[in-house]
Amino acid sequence: MYQIIDGKAISTQLKDELKERVSALKEQGKQPCLAVILVGEDPASTVYVGNKKKACEYIGIKSLSYELPESTTQEELLALIGKLNDDDSVNGILVQLPLPKHIDEDAVIQAISPKKDVDGFHPQSVGALCIGQPGFVSCTPAGIIELLKRSNIEIAGKECVVIGRSNIVGKPMSLLMLRENATVTICHSKTRDLKEVARRADILIVAIGKPKMITAEYVKEGAVVIDVGIHRLEGKKLCGDVDFDDVAPHTSAITPVPGGVGPMTIAMLMKNCVDAGE
Repeated sequence: MYQIIDGKAISTQLKDELKERVSALKEQGKQPCLAVILVGEDPASTVYVGNKKKACEYIGIKSLSYELPESTTQEELLALIGKLNDDDSVNGILVQLPLPKHIDEDAVIQAISPKKDVDGFHPQSVGALCIGQPGFVSCTPAGIIELLKRSNIEIAGKECVVIGRSNIVGKPMSLLMLRENATVTICHSKTRDLKEVARRADILIVAIGKPKMITAEYVKEGAVVIDVGIHRLEGKKLCGDVDFDDVAPHTSAITPVPGGVGPMTIAMLMKNCVDAGE
């Protein structure tokens, strides 16, 4: 029988630990503060920002919200980031992506001070991860490491295959698995014999953005499968990049969608804010 890795329960456990750390900080007269910037009215982004505010409230982190119109210029956005960089009461700055087409995302990410880069996207944060220096780590991959560890899944010495090479998930994920002493293979759209490569994995991490693409044919018996994808099908039902019903019986452990990786992303963002506050 396979284990369903419960991201909701694990994220709640983590948030409760953070709550205690925040109340200890408040006793020293400090309160972590997160500034969230949303440009435009992308419906998914609006939902994410709402969830981040709720998490801040639950843990006791102060949150500042900047909801800017779609017409905001890059100069105006960079000026706001500059102001927040200089504000000592703000520990973390988060600009919700995607941004409107006329704004250069790279320029915006690079404008955030690495000390306040709680998303872990700044080139300096990514470079620190590459060479094993301390720094903020991208929240989704960091959350996956927590899911594995808190589910008592051994990582060291295991064969790990990451499908997807994005800057936000695939690349940092592979670096984190290396840090935990796994043997890592990264696959992408140009990988030959993807099924064969995926079937080598003791731990298969899927972040490709295609609904239900990964079926049982891609999975070794008894593997651990982590599904990073989230898609809304017709009829509003959510699914991941993995065909859960087909794959689950062949695994030793698997994350569901929803309720797997998703809740961990916000919990790790909160952890980064508390770390910054401390």
